[in-house]
Amino acid sequence: MPSAIPTPSGGVRAATPSGGVRAAIGGVSAAGVALGVGELAAGLIGPESSPVLAVGAAAVDVSPRATTEFAISTFGSNDKLALLIGMLLVLAVAAALLGVLAVRRLGIGVAGMVVLGVVGAAAAVSRPGASVLAAVPSLLAAAAGVGALLLMLRMLPAGRDDPADSGVPPELPAPREIERRRFVLAAGAAAGVAVVTTGAGALVRRSRDVAQAREQLLVPAAATPGLGSDALPAGFPDLAGLSPLLTPNDDFYRIDTALRVPQIDPSNWSLRIHGRVERELRFTFAELAGRDDLIEADITLACVSNEVGGPLAGSARWVGVPLATLLAEAGVEPGADQVLTRSVDGWTCGTPTVDCQRTPNAMLALAMNGENLPLEHGFPVRMIVPGLYGYVSATKWLVDMELTTFAGSDAYWVRRGWDATAPIQTFSRIDVPRPGRTLGAGMAAIAGVAHSGSDGVSAVEVRIDDQPWEQARMSATTSTQLWRQWYHPWVAELGLHVISVRAVDGKGRTQSSSRYPPYPNASSGWHSVRVVVG
Repeated sequence: MPSAIPTPSGGVRAATPSGGVRAAIGGVSAAGVALGVGELAAGLIGPESSPVLAVGAAAVDVSPRATTEFAISTFGSNDKLALLIGMLLVLAVAAALLGVLAVRRLGIGVAGMVVLGVVGAAAAVSRPGASVLAAVPSLLAAAAGVGALLLMLRMLPAGRDDPADSGVPPELPAPREIERRRFVLAAGAAAGVAVVTTGAGALVRRSRDVAQAREQLLVPAAATPGLGSDALPAGFPDLAGLSPLLTPNDDFYRIDTALRVPQIDPSNWSLRIHGRVERELRFTFAELAGRDDLIEADITLACVSNEVGGPLAGSARWVGVPLATLLAEAGVEPGADQVLTRSVDGWTCGTPTVDCQRTPNAMLALAMNGENLPLEHGFPVRMIVPGLYGYVSATKWLVDMELTTFAGSDAYWVRRGWDATAPIQTFSRIDVPRPGRTLGAGMAAIAGVAHSGSDGVSAVEVRIDDQPWEQARMSATTSTQLWRQWYHPWVAELGLHVISVRAVDGKGRTQSSSRYPPYPNASSGWHSVRVVVG
């Protein structure tokens, strides 16, 4: 049966079967206009009010643990991009369906657009620190979507017509052809509006980008520079593919819940230290950066979601304010066993107070590898406590520090079942050769990195197939808080081989062979790769 299409006079007209495809296109075009208007309004009001980002952030918060683990293990640092692409695909399918349904029942299409807008508005106002104004972009998007949908439906071509029956000379376009062209032009115009408004929103956000303010800041320097980690022992090979001792900022892994990197003006930033303390304190960025007790340290960070042999670990040279000093200035009250920190986007992290007070080089970091913190790694200030996984120690975009108790408050990931305290487990990784690679027979190199959370690595051992373990050579160490490179020469023989690695920590404990997934307190097991020599 032909479907009904609204006419300018309010009636209906018949549509061809192909009209369903055009109706779907109309729905997607209307959704594109809605998103563009929403992003433009969010650029003017604030990025946290973006309909897409607000819904995405809410989805992250309510996602089951298994979904989060799958996203991180599958996409790694690209998990946010994958989420946004997935959301847009779902929205496109929903909009197409609304367009088709609206041909039969106009009210369904209109109601669907309104519901999408209400969902976006509710998500936006639910974000930490959001005001009622955050709902405006989603509501404007819904209004624009409804208007665009009505327009696109009115532009849908009517049923079949024959030039001979319509009285139109054969050499002139038939009325249906004219309507078809009109629909194509309308769809193109809708796409143009979506692109222009989305681009305008991006330009407005860029005008508020704090990258320029970051570049104009002097890079904080430690009063006493730390020991360097650049020098390798004589004869240690410079191998392509081997992780460097210090990971370049652009290559450093990023795992957090922020779909859009927070833009914090350092001139407006401040940190509040409160809770179970004798003196509540507040610091500006200038006050922290101007202190004379800044420290410098080479520290390895690792994500608890990292699989055995995974890439979610990195090392950098950090400069910051000692955490122990700040807590001493505040005066920690007895029984306050947790430092609960909050990011500007509301994410929370609980760190044992004793680790903040006693771990060497625990700090509020201001600089990373010789430059001010990159925006995506926590600018202007983040926390670092060596030896603990990031979800309990490494709050980025830090704005609040509360002394409390583990019994009285659970942080973001602890509420989702992860362990409250999470020391980094000893791990080792094979960087060279890559899994599945075909090597030539003869001398070959096996190399990688190894780290232990607090005791350092004293030895790394390599095994080829079922042969005995052999000790690898290692880079020099200046700190137990920094991972070590290791290297093992190998006379590769023809055939398929399995290469395995294990590390020994500073107390002589060999890395566990037991294989466990990351949840609830990090993965475990020896890393192995298969290679073909031929």
